[in-house]
Amino acid sequence: MEHRLISAIEAALGWSGVDELGKGFVRGSMDDPALVSRVLTPNRLLDIAMRRSLNRPQFRCFQKGEEVHPAIYYTDTVSPRGQSMPMVNMRSLGRLLGEGATLILDQANVFDPTMEVTCRALQWWSHERVQVNAYLTTNDASGFPLHWDDHDVVIIQLAGEKEWEVRGTSRKVPMYRDSDPNTTPSEEIVWAGLMRTGDVMHIPRGHWHQATRNGHGSGNSLHVTFGITQRTGASWLAWLADWSREHEIFRHDLDRVQGSGTQALAEAATRLIGERSPAEFLAAYEQATTLPRHVPFLDILGPLDAVVCTTHFPPRIRENGETVEVVASGKKITLAAKAVPALRLLLSGRPVPLEQAAAVVGAEVAEVAEILVEEELCAVLTPELSSGYTGLVTNAVS
Repeated sequence: MEHRLISAIEAALGWSGVDELGKGFVRGSMDDPALVSRVLTPNRLLDIAMRRSLNRPQFRCFQKGEEVHPAIYYTDTVSPRGQSMPMVNMRSLGRLLGEGATLILDQANVFDPTMEVTCRALQWWSHERVQVNAYLTTNDASGFPLHWDDHDVVIIQLAGEKEWEVRGTSRKVPMYRDSDPNTTPSEEIVWAGLMRTGDVMHIPRGHWHQATRNGHGSGNSLHVTFGITQRTGASWLAWLADWSREHEIFRHDLDRVQGSGTQALAEAATRLIGERSPAEFLAAYEQATTLPRHVPFLDILGPLDAVVCTTHFPPRIRENGETVEVVASGKKITLAAKAVPALRLLLSGRPVPLEQAAAVVGAEVAEVAEILVEEELCAVLTPELSSGYTGLVTNAVS
């Protein structure tokens, strides 16, 4: 899947692919203002907050360095039948933002089609899970204090400007679950300065950083942070532990007599390590990931006229002579070999209008699309989902 934002990120950071992810701090700038505003604007973020029932901690507000109590900007909307639903009180939120505040929406990809599609494209690019958080800061409000993340981040400044300080690591590649709490910030300042509209920054895992608008007066800043959690050696070992249950020796109780059975266990563990490589783990991780949410297709609501592949990672297409297999999200589907052209189109990650596709790969594309939708590897391209691709991803038959 080719996505304009990913191409712009690579160009801004001087990357030629995903290999530099997590390798070192780097920043640059995109030169397409229209692309920046297409991703998200402050008003679109506020519109998301207005139209949905959001709860803390997914939606939070900070002022003067402290979290604002939700009661100040939340209201329980009560229906005529007495049903209560928490909603953001937009007037109260507006007052906070007018005074100077920072609001945060975690996992904006759950609520916004553009963010959903962008995260999926980044997942196909990085082969890792991605989520995006949005941060809107007004006037001279501060942001989070100095901290580090347990994942790599790509930050895009979408509106206004914000002052950043990025420091080195105090512990190499720290983790969320770790043997060291890693609470002492590094003294090494890697970069400090303003992020302006269109600027892009990559902060690898473990680098300390903070951002603020303190002292910048009136104005606003909107940035999004794409969090990319890469697999580690510890992840591989945890996966091996699951596989160990296949072998009887690992299911036995440990003998409390010192040294008894240790040699046999060590030898069995060595064999298991040789049987299940890190590369096999990475491939299995992609294929085992559960299917994402999407609107189900019901023929009573209308015909299937356009679809798009919505798996978290690119499906694998394996040709086996007279048949072809599709492997994705814990499923394996076998079709006749003549379905290959349709499969490559439908599983490209790009929107596929079926009438146009039939002129390119044949009428069977409609039948193959129905199978992929039934198996939930593809989803019906609703107008809302289609809006997430418009101007960012071309359709598959363009």
